[in-house]
Amino acid sequence: MRILFVITRADTVGGAQVHVRDLAQALIGDRHEVLVVTGQAGAYTQALIERGIPQIAIAHFGRAISPLPDVKTLLTLRQIIHSFQPDLISTHSSKAGLLGRLAGRLSQVPCLFTAHGWAFTPGVPPRRRQVYQAIEKLAAPWAAKIICVSDYDRQLGLQCGMRADRLITIHNGMPQVAAQHQAKPSGNNPVVMTMVARFDQQKDHATLIRAIAGIPNLQLQLIGDGPTLPTVQGLVAALGLTSQVKFLGFRSDIADCLAQSQIFALISHWEGFPRTILEAMRAGLPVVATQVGGVAEAVLDGVTGFCIPPEDEATLRQRLQQLVQDAPLRQRLGAAGRQRYEAQFTFERMYTQTCQVYESVLSASEANP
Repeated sequence: MRILFVITRADTVGGAQVHVRDLAQALIGDRHEVLVVTGQAGAYTQALIERGIPQIAIAHFGRAISPLPDVKTLLTLRQIIHSFQPDLISTHSSKAGLLGRLAGRLSQVPCLFTAHGWAFTPGVPPRRRQVYQAIEKLAAPWAAKIICVSDYDRQLGLQCGMRADRLITIHNGMPQVAAQHQAKPSGNNPVVMTMVARFDQQKDHATLIRAIAGIPNLQLQLIGDGPTLPTVQGLVAALGLTSQVKFLGFRSDIADCLAQSQIFALISHWEGFPRTILEAMRAGLPVVATQVGGVAEAVLDGVTGFCIPPEDEATLRQRLQQLVQDAPLRQRLGAAGRQRYEAQFTFERMYTQTCQVYESVLSASEANP
């Protein structure tokens, strides 16, 4: 197969970028031809180059809706399709999903869209949600299949009016790691809790920071960068938590950081199906996360960690205190999370299911040229 991946952002390495990178690398290993197209070159571009994954960055391809650059991007995508001659186009993220699907339709190349959490999911600001719901409903017929990374997102698509036979759930999966990347959740003094998340509107660092105030023997590590970082740093200073909260910035050694942790947290306003939670489960860490999007499909409350209602500072503080004070509980939840990862969320499972979708789309396209 010749597969063209289209994803908007290359200035960051988030869950969608990791998804495309790992799929592309595995496909190349299985002797398929791959090309990844992104927006303006950035950290992700280098990550692709280091892994030998062919890529093209389109400088005028951005996240914001902007008619002239968007038309230029559409034309550029059609030129790339004409040159690369893909059998299949796989699009990721809202903007790339829209322009990539349209380019595929105009070029008569079968196309897929992977929704890494809908842009109209609850928690997204209302006006933005309404706009993206209308766009996604319009663009849905342009994809032969829409892969949802959670059952929650599939249900959202159905509620939006998308066809059931077009929507398929394939949960995210993460590659295995070496034994040295297994955490020891029962150890350490103080207990180290890590959150890996970009500092932006989607993530709720503020609730987590307020919740840890007054919890002794707990150290919080925040990994990531982004536009709301100064605001969060200001909150930490205002609450007198500078000795308890450490800002580690963008890190490429997430597995190492998690191996040195005892608790993982992901506190958010909205999510799709977060890969960082799977990384934490893979490391054998108990997970405390906001019950939004597909989070509860990974984190079993009271079994592998705790699911917290959005913006519920009191419940979050209670659960964190419980984990800090009970090392055997951390160990038990973390071990259950590791077992659940091995059974449900390995990369091999996700890759096999995704390739089956690719093959079914190609077979249908050949049968109905």
